[in-house]
Amino acid sequence: MTDLFGDDDNAPAERGQADSPLADRLRPRTLQEVVGQDHLTGPEGAIGRMVAAGRLSSILFWGPPGTGKTTISRLLADAVGIRFEPISAVFSGVADLKKVFAAARDHARIGQKTLLFVDEIHRFNRAQQDSFLPYVEDGTVTLVGATTENPSFELNAALLSRTQVLILRRLDSDALEKLLTRAEELVQRPLPLTLDAREALIASADGDGRFLLNQAETLYSVSIPEPLDPAGLSALLHRRLAVYDKDREGHYNLISALHKSLRGSDPQAALYYLARMLTAGEQPLYVLRRLVRFASEDIGLADPQALVQCLAAKEAYDFLGSPEGELAIVQACLYCATAPKSNAAYVAQKAAFKAARETGSLMPPQNILNAPTKLMKDVGYGKGYAYDHDAPDGFSAANYWPDELPPQAFYQPTDRGFEQRIAERLAWWDARRAEQRDN
Repeated sequence: MTDLFGDDDNAPAERGQADSPLADRLRPRTLQEVVGQDHLTGPEGAIGRMVAAGRLSSILFWGPPGTGKTTISRLLADAVGIRFEPISAVFSGVADLKKVFAAARDHARIGQKTLLFVDEIHRFNRAQQDSFLPYVEDGTVTLVGATTENPSFELNAALLSRTQVLILRRLDSDALEKLLTRAEELVQRPLPLTLDAREALIASADGDGRFLLNQAETLYSVSIPEPLDPAGLSALLHRRLAVYDKDREGHYNLISALHKSLRGSDPQAALYYLARMLTAGEQPLYVLRRLVRFASEDIGLADPQALVQCLAAKEAYDFLGSPEGELAIVQACLYCATAPKSNAAYVAQKAAFKAARETGSLMPPQNILNAPTKLMKDVGYGKGYAYDHDAPDGFSAANYWPDELPPQAFYQPTDRGFEQRIAERLAWWDARRAEQRDN
């Protein structure tokens, strides 16, 4: 299960028995008891308005683990008085879906609507997702799907168009503190923690309420004579790793944040996102590849050393490995963040590639073609070629463009960093070419 207080899909919405897990015993009994999602469950939220109207539309809950997707779905069914039917895409197939739809049809004939809750809905393939469409459209079921993955990537466009995507937020420290307070009221004794350790426990949950309550239950299950400080808490509990799926949205979100922080010349934020990725287990060579790309795309010739620094960091990491080599990655990251920025080379690449595709196989001017055979010399290959090193200032001002294509200006250097000097050179060369044409 991926949702706050979720345990058994077929369990009733009421809280668990005395011997149930702490998270189950603290299961909210009303939408008002759900913490951290007031933007949805409050009077002005989408869920609050649906409940007030007594009518539900099909919904996709998108949010991190332990934020309340399953619980809210159960409470929604209770709030509007309809049947709750849960399935998990991990354990269900086409045969299970057919049974669910048939049962929903039977209940619809006697006037009872069904809320079909599908946990991990993104795990159904495209064909299975399509099977929901006719039953959603004719009202046989009100679909409520739950996913930790970006619906834009994982779900059919047809299904998305028939549902409302509601985003659940990771629980902030205030919401997690409320859960701990409820746990202490239920158990009738405070957690054996100092104030600093309590804050560390909340931070370790990383927004996951169920994980926090499981950790609290562990603390209650052992004998602790004196309140634990952060070091003692760390020794007793394993800290939860940050949420980071290296092949899914968390991966792309963080690399996007790193790239844009670098582009925005914020070395502090860039270093933070770099640390987030590396401490969560991202492959350092992947990060280095992205830095090398950034050095070309967003710095380019404004500071040619940026690419050198990134490639040197790659060599240093290959030589040292982790963790020593990670300092070289940090150095390259900071160099890129603090370097002057220019995407002129990137823009020039796109423009030149576009022109190359559009102009096909235009012949270069004959004066710059080699003539290794007599025939080629006879037809004019190489005739009139000006050897630049023989010209004054080492510049001949000759034409290098096909006769059918006028000179283009793909590369437009900025006035930042080393590109300012390049711009001055280009301006001087352009002036000499203009003089050559005039003469």
